[in-house]
Amino acid sequence: MLRFIPFRLAALALLSLTATGPAHAQVEARDGIAFDAYIELLKARARAEGVQESTLERMSAGLTPNARVIRLDQGQPGKPTKRGYPDLAPYIATHVNSTRVSGGRSVYRANRTRLARIEQETGVPASIIVAIFGHETSYGRIKGGFDLSRSLATLAWEGRRRELFAGEWVALMKVAERGFSRGELVGSYAGAFGNPQFLPSVYLRLATDGDGDGRANIFTNRADTFASIAAYFKDAGWRSGQPWGVRANVPADFDVDAHKTKLSARVCPRVHERHSQWKTVREWRALGVEPRRTLADDTLVSLFQPDGPGKPAWLLTGNYRVILEYNCSNYYAMSVGLLADEIVN
Repeated sequence: MLRFIPFRLAALALLSLTATGPAHAQVEARDGIAFDAYIELLKARARAEGVQESTLERMSAGLTPNARVIRLDQGQPGKPTKRGYPDLAPYIATHVNSTRVSGGRSVYRANRTRLARIEQETGVPASIIVAIFGHETSYGRIKGGFDLSRSLATLAWEGRRRELFAGEWVALMKVAERGFSRGELVGSYAGAFGNPQFLPSVYLRLATDGDGDGRANIFTNRADTFASIAAYFKDAGWRSGQPWGVRANVPADFDVDAHKTKLSARVCPRVHERHSQWKTVREWRALGVEPRRTLADDTLVSLFQPDGPGKPAWLLTGNYRVILEYNCSNYYAMSVGLLADEIVN
């Protein structure tokens, strides 16, 4: 999360990966520090932040570096090349398919009352909450099997993004102190866990007790899962009553390049550079771009036509940018929005 840590540290792990691999990794830290010595430094940092010794003992017992975690982290795809981007349509076809739509509708119907209450309290649509749940873990079926303590300690020790993962390991210790066993604290290789795939630091900030039992259990409790996803979106600035975007009709001779954004995004620039300038719906109408659903004339939107002229186009509101906070990918954000629309249609 760009404001937090890109969740797709989490999604890159998705999530069918398991914690197999050699007990002892044949790898070295970038600065040459021994793994056991580094773990003692991590524990000292956690102690200084108030973590109890009993927690540190149970969460660090027998820790060894995991070579597979390092391979997966180093194998993450880089930035898109100058050759352009793959078309959106094939991605949507595989991620907003009949199985995922029917699963989302089933979850929505089974939890309609609870979701309606959360939507009323937070302003975050039930359909978006369910779509995130579906995208992240296939409605709770695929959550990852890596020992989070081992994975995060390995990534911190290896050193490529040491401060990031060291902070997450300490945060995980604080999560453990809320009554979770080491056996429960499993997830993706990069440290995300539970139904919404929160990183430990995000859990500490935003995990929410949705059923009043005094515990935010995002592993198996759907009330807590839904409330926590809604808390994330509310915190990221979701605007109640506004859609994430709507399909738009664009004139055949429309020059999209003439309206490219001139803003330079600090994070995920290759994602945002594909969007147009922000204009009101009224201004887009004056240029011949017509939304297919009702949007207030003064709503600020950007034009997005990912697969080029003559292909589907959307007018995106600020709420689309909130979805990008969860995962900075147009493919992800578009598929979440479209899945949410299908769930309630």
